[in-house]
Amino acid sequence: MDALPLAAAKPIIPPAFFGERVTWVHHWTDKQFSFRCTRDPALRFVAGQFAMIGLMVEGKPLVRAYSMVSPPWDEELEFLSIKVQNGPLTSRLQHIQVGDTVLIGKKPTGTLLVDNLLPGRTLWMVSTGTGMAPFMSLIREPDVYDRFEHAVLMHGVREVKELAYHDYIGTELPAHEFLGEMVRGKLLYYPTVTREPFPTQGRVTTLLESGKVCTDLGLPALSPEYDRVMLCGSEAMNADVKALLEARGFVEGSNSTPGTYVVEKAFVTK
Repeated sequence: MDALPLAAAKPIIPPAFFGERVTWVHHWTDKQFSFRCTRDPALRFVAGQFAMIGLMVEGKPLVRAYSMVSPPWDEELEFLSIKVQNGPLTSRLQHIQVGDTVLIGKKPTGTLLVDNLLPGRTLWMVSTGTGMAPFMSLIREPDVYDRFEHAVLMHGVREVKELAYHDYIGTELPAHEFLGEMVRGKLLYYPTVTREPFPTQGRVTTLLESGKVCTDLGLPALSPEYDRVMLCGSEAMNADVKALLEARGFVEGSNSTPGTYVVEKAFVTK
């Protein structure tokens, strides 16, 4: 009698991680994609945090820091990633398919938390590229709208096709059964493109420095008295906007001491 075929061996998951099943994959461009996976009920996180996620490679975990796109109340987890063809992790992660197993770290952390900011009127979420990921979680967190009169989401990219979630933010979110009313009244979405014609053009830093974004949105000039800022994007953008803010009297906050701005330094480049 022929032997029964052996079932495919499941990867052994290290104790610091959950092994979750991929449920959806969407490729925005040849350089960025999103995916969703199952979520262990034991995983708890706050909007704006990141976790170490990745794959088992040759019996060892290969992981990087990824911010949660999904809000804390979502039953699944969603992530936004770049694709780097020779990147140790993203060169592999970009090929995942529904049913595959991904590693999710059990201890989310990060600095982009509303608790790390002093009370204020307007929350500015300033991002470039896939740095908008944590802000997708924050704009679906009711606590943000309870704390601030307005929430501004700036997203700077090179090409229009890189504006991930553009249609969702502009159309689906304002119509959301539970969040729609808050979003329509308080969220100001400001996408900007540098290399193609678009209603809003220019680098995030330039638009902030010149005050054009404030004028376009009908808001007063950036002030540490009333505004609170979160930064997540390229190292250059983070450094430039940080310098701009500190020149205006903004003070960086942390998990131990709230301030008038915070910056996330964990940003996937490989």
